[in-house]
Amino acid sequence: MKTIKIIITIMVLFIGSLTINAQQVPMYTHYMYNTLVVNPAYAGSRDALTLTALYRSQWAGFDGAPVTQTLTMHAPLSNEHIGLGLSVLNDKIGPTNNTSVFADFAYIIQLSKKSKLAFGISAGANMFQANLNTLLLDQQADPAFQNNINNHITPNFGFGAYYSRERFYAGISVPSLLQNNYSQTNQENGNTLISNEQRHYFLIAGTLLNLSDNLAFKPTALLKVTSSAPAEADFTASFIIMKKLLLGAMFRSGDAVGLLIGLDLTEQLHLGYSFDWSYGLETFKYNNGSHELILRYDVIFPGKKQIHSPRNF
Repeated sequence: MKTIKIIITIMVLFIGSLTINAQQVPMYTHYMYNTLVVNPAYAGSRDALTLTALYRSQWAGFDGAPVTQTLTMHAPLSNEHIGLGLSVLNDKIGPTNNTSVFADFAYIIQLSKKSKLAFGISAGANMFQANLNTLLLDQQADPAFQNNINNHITPNFGFGAYYSRERFYAGISVPSLLQNNYSQTNQENGNTLISNEQRHYFLIAGTLLNLSDNLAFKPTALLKVTSSAPAEADFTASFIIMKKLLLGAMFRSGDAVGLLIGLDLTEQLHLGYSFDWSYGLETFKYNNGSHELILRYDVIFPGKKQIHSPRNF
């Protein structure tokens, strides 16, 4: 417990030292199952080759609303001190589309028989596209929207730390350290179209409390901080029934509330769905909520009959 308190204190000081201010990265209600996208140190944390696919349709019924797909895979190497992963993300918002591919590397330290600390790095590239001439404008002749930004590829890398026990985890990360610019100059009038990436900082934590033989309580949290926008916090409280069925609720500060349901179809396969409803934005008047599906499958290595701890996160 002393080690946990020290780690949490470091995280609070780390987050508190940052300038809090626009959200550019996708949001996930199932962030606790999509950890590799935000923290490369998570790679290899499960004793299996873990494949996770997520689909999110945000603000259903709202024209140009965000639609996001992610696919991640990761596994420990045979020496159990190295974890490798791969993250692929596609995010479409209105006329813009961003696709990223990142490779993840984690070095895992066995602090004790029941706890681990991992440090991770990721490296990859983003491909940004903006079909600006598809927009309907009050002035269709506006020169700033006559050209598209196509296949603008920029490299990036990230860093993270992840502490885990069988029933507790916590991590800090910066998935994209570089703040790249996307720009294109119109040769006729000299106008330049510019979009700037913002660096995001993440703090994640969660635990599992056994209330009885057939009932467990699983609270989790995610804090996201970036410049030019308020800090955003997600809190999720779930009950796990008979070690198979998950029922939960979520709250996202200043944005949404929602419900989650999940089912372990087998020991290796988990299926989850969530619905969240925006309460703090004017968009709630014009959309039918946000839907999210997640599918996770653990490929058990030959010679192993089951997945060993940590297997709860």
